Amino acid sequence: MGDYHMTDINDNSADRSKSKPEAHSHRAAVTAEHLIQHIRDTADKLAADESSRGDLKLLSRSLRELQYAFKIFAPYRDRRKVTVFGSARTPEDAPSFQQALEFGQKIAAKNWLVITGAASGIMEAGHLGAGRENSMGLNIMLPFEQDANEVILGDEKLVHMKYFFTRKLMFVKECDAVVCFAGGFGTLDEAFEVLTLLQTGKRDMCPVVLVDEPGGYYWKRFHEFILDPLLKQRLISPEDLAIYKVTDSCDEAIEETIGFYRNYHSMRYVRDKLVLRIQEAPSPELLEEIQNEFQDILVRGAFKLSDPLPHESDQPDLAPLPRIVFEFNRRSLGRFRMLIDCLNQQSIEPANRNFAAE
Repeated sequence: MGDYHMTDINDNSADRSKSKPEAHSHRAAVTAEHLIQHIRDTADKLAADESSRGDLKLLSRSLRELQYAFKIFAPYRDRRKVTVFGSARTPEDAPSFQQALEFGQKIAAKNWLVITGAASGIMEAGHLGAGRENSMGLNIMLPFEQDANEVILGDEKLVHMKYFFTRKLMFVKECDAVVCFAGGFGTLDEAFEVLTLLQTGKRDMCPVVLVDEPGGYYWKRFHEFILDPLLKQRLISPEDLAIYKVTDSCDEAIEETIGFYRNYHSMRYVRDKLVLRIQEAPSPELLEEIQNEFQDILVRGAFKLSDPLPHESDQPDLAPLPRIVFEFNRRSLGRFRMLIDCLNQQSIEPANRNFAAE
């Protein structure tokens, strides 16, 4: 799951080559040893370039942080994970703290792992709810504020990181969903980065839920800002609103997270084709409706049911799943999210969503 998310980063999840077949075969034959040699070659170039000591320290530390984080997360890539963002300053008696705790409890009961920044506030609440055995942490080392929270402190699933950019990469790369509670600059930065990555197709589609405390307005006002000025001034498209959901209900947040995988399983690019793996193939009637409704996201051709493509042979455990294969334009990501909603609900109804009324 987490191993196949960042389509621009993981070669085994995306073959974007549009070159000749022999070039593609060479790309497919690239082994781990080849990639490690590429890293060594890049390191040699740093010496040849006479890179500064500061640049070398940054690259060295970044690579070591990511190597260790990959090692820690690797054994858990067969489990769904949700990244929970929110303020470290939220007190235990705050409604949003209790809501994050409840979310952690309920999502862990569905066998999901909860990833947080491992600090206090909302992050601790998510871990308290999920329990130590269902928690993973990515702690940032700062000259102020506290160490990791007591739930995850000392656990083998806790990673300490110096850089925000490596930490954010892990938050987004390893998760199957993102849930944001109220927070400060950091939370807003994380929320906007996730939305940007989804809007631009830099990571596989996943649910994003923005959770207000009951009766709260933090994310409601965020949504109002998205509508005006962003949407009103055509800085985004109406369909971009499909990539996130605002709610003040913990149960709705759970449903949005779990429901995204009701039928949809995963995706993979194979050269110029996008492969959607699903639990249940659509009926002929629904497939025809999808063909008519989502023609605008196709480069050419049609949506076709398919067996696994030859390039998917490296994932034999996914072979039994039905597939829908098509040539996606790689631009209409909001519409693509709406397609997933239609497949999950086995209905064309989500495609009729009226964003102008929101």
